[in-house]
Amino acid sequence: MSRLLIVFLTLFLKAEPGIAIQKDAGALPAGTPQTQGEWVARHSDQRDTGRDGRMTFKMKLFDRQDRARERALTVLSKKSSNGDKSLTRFTYPADIAGTAFLVWEHTGAEAERFLYLPSLARVRRIAGSEAQESFVGSDFTYEDIGGREFDDYTYTLVNDTADNGASYTLESRARNANARFPRVVSTIRKDTFVVIHADIYGQRGDIQKIFDATRVERVGKYWTVMSMRMQDLGQKTRTELTVEKAEYDVGLTDDAFTRRELEKVIK
Repeated sequence: MSRLLIVFLTLFLKAEPGIAIQKDAGALPAGTPQTQGEWVARHSDQRDTGRDGRMTFKMKLFDRQDRARERALTVLSKKSSNGDKSLTRFTYPADIAGTAFLVWEHTGAEAERFLYLPSLARVRRIAGSEAQESFVGSDFTYEDIGGREFDDYTYTLVNDTADNGASYTLESRARNANARFPRVVSTIRKDTFVVIHADIYGQRGDIQKIFDATRVERVGKYWTVMSMRMQDLGQKTRTELTVEKAEYDVGLTDDAFTRRELEKVIK
């Protein structure tokens, strides 16, 4: 199971920017590009990111004329033995405030995703077939925000000499032949296993989106992606996310990730 958001991306692209300082991941083992790729992917997937976290973000959405719209949101996340949980809630502007996205991961089963739309006063379940659709009009997808299943992809180490030997280049391929984004080539730091760049390919084999971690800082004992950008080359749009406040190990309980909390009214 891949873990949930606090910001995005490791492996394919994954939400959870907090990355504990690596004690010693060990040297890349000998093997085929596939076994080495899975080794890199699993180290990224299984890294320690704390028990839980709370973050506030500023989101900017740029259209093809480079006009910007701003949004503000908060993200809560919590690890659990039977599946991780996250809750994303928009707080600004008024036309999207209260919109919330809840994810429950389940060990050995497909994650459940719920979107609450206050304008309609109803909850909509996001089906697995919608996971790679746009997340509330941004250039990120529901899967970027809510996590993806590790075993839904195969992994191949392309090389281990990127950035003058400081990073791995990892290819991830979706097992689902109908996936909207069937292939991603990511640059992953060897010291932290954080993705700093990713080329995301569409079904026709061309690069459709590009992800960049534009600022990475240490918050307490965790390295954190403080700002990131997702560009859609076809639509000529981009979305920028900036962390305004990051807190880890704050003591969240499962009560923060219920349907009642999802539909909570913002005052």
